[in-house]
Parts: sequence; structure tokens; C-alpha cells
Amino acid sequence: MEYALEVRNLTKQYHDFKLDHVSFSLPSGCVMGFIGENGAGKSTTIKLILDLIRKDGGEVTVLGEKLTEKNAALKEHIGVVMDECNFPETMKISEIGRMLKRCYRTWDEMRFEKYRKQFALPDGKPVREFSKGMKMKLLIAAALSHDSRILILDEATSGLDPIVRDEILDIFLDFIQDETHSILISSHILSDLEKICDYITFIHEGKIVFSEEKGELLEKYVIVKGSQQEIGCLDPDAVVGVRRNSFGAEALVDRRMVPGSFVQDAASIEDIMLYFVKKEK
Repeated sequence: MEYALEVRNLTKQYHDFKLDHVSFSLPSGCVMGFIGENGAGKSTTIKLILDLIRKDGGEVTVLGEKLTEKNAALKEHIGVVMDECNFPETMKISEIGRMLKRCYRTWDEMRFEKYRKQFALPDGKPVREFSKGMKMKLLIAAALSHDSRILILDEATSGLDPIVRDEILDIFLDFIQDETHSILISSHILSDLEKICDYITFIHEGKIVFSEEKGELLEKYVIVKGSQQEIGCLDPDAVVGVRRNSFGAEALVDRRMVPGSFVQDAASIEDIMLYFVKKEK
């Protein structure tokens, strides 16, 4: 299997946080959702992948190569959308296009203009007058307008309404119709990830909890409900986490270890993440 992105034992120590030997791999032609609560280490991991901050240990390969200052040609094939717009606030879109044309040998002016129109971005206004959603659409348009073979997206759908988010997700799905293209996307909108992702990687307090194929993950776990006594009788090895209330309890459980007497409900990606976090607490 070929991998668009391989992260091995990535480590970064801050005074109050440690990214602890993070490892996962994104197969070529696939979309991986990168999930976790605020402060879990998603943005730190992405910045380390992009060589924006110095790692303390570990290895990263993007499209089979190490991304360093000396390997500038590799950046031609990486489309990046961070959670903040870093284009100069005084510039207009046409000026940004001319600037990016000097940065990327493969810059496609016609494609950039197509996305500008599709996203209804005004060419006559400076970036400072854009809403947050408009800024995110501008970043996405820029990321898709050169020879990107992998998109690395940190909260790329943040600030967008559901209709525009759905449009953006369709664009991402169109992007990976080319089997040489891949996407790593972090988002708090887990329903979006459930629509488009092939793999889900969950980071919690700087450590990877799981990195699995989405279909297998959703097949593996179910939610069961019952009295607190009934839930308490489940095999502890099968139970990921439990929620208790005055009416009873419910638990996220390994499907293979649920007795037939229990009613089983499907678990979403959000359910799985929340129960894993609750287990930790």
C-alpha cells in the first residue's frame, strides 16, 4: 500500500503539553479525519507535519519525501488550509492571485477565478472586509489552484453555513477522484467527516487513541441501554465508556461482546469519541 502521509513517533514537548509519540498513516487516494477536543494536539501535529515548528523527535514523510526547507519543490504539491487566514488584510483577491502565481510554478489562474466565482468572493474588497467564512473559502480556493496532491486542512469548514459546507465537501470528494490525491482534515464538525472520510484518527491529550478505517470503526462499536444494574453486568473488557442518569445507563460497547438480550443502537463517530474521552475521565 502506498501512503500519502506517514507520521512516526512524532513528539513535541511544551511546558504544559506533550505530543507523545504520535503515529498514523494516510493511504494514497483516501480522506482521513483527524479528531479530538480543543487542546488535544491536532493543530500542533499539523504544524509539525508541515515543518512550521521544530519537532523534538519522530519522522514525517509527505508523498514519500521529507518536507524541509531544502525540499521546497515538495510544497508545490501540498495544499494547506489552516484555521486562520494569513493573507495580508489589505490585499484584494486579484492581488493575492498574482502573489501566489509567483510562489507556485503550477499556479492555475483560471481555476482560481473559477473558485472565486463559485464561492461568490468579491474581487473589489480587501481581505479585512471578508467574513470568517469568506476567508476560509478564499484559503480553500488557493489550496486547490496549484498542483496539490495532498490537502492538509485544519478546521477548513469552520465558520461556513451547512449549505456551503456541503458544497465544499463535494469539492473535496471530487478532488480525490484522482487516486493520486489524498486529504487529511481536522474538524469539530464530525458529521462532515462521517460523510467523506475513509479513515478516522483520534488524538486525546497528545496521544493517538485509535487510527482506523471508518467503516470498521462504525461496525466495531454499538450503544446499548438498560438499567444501571444491567449495564454493570457487561464484560468490562467490552465497555469503552458509560453514561449514567436517573433513568438508567447507556454504554459504548464492542459489538462482538454484547449479549443478545440488549437492544443495540448504531454509534456515530461523535459518540465513539465522547465515550472514549469519558472513559479517560
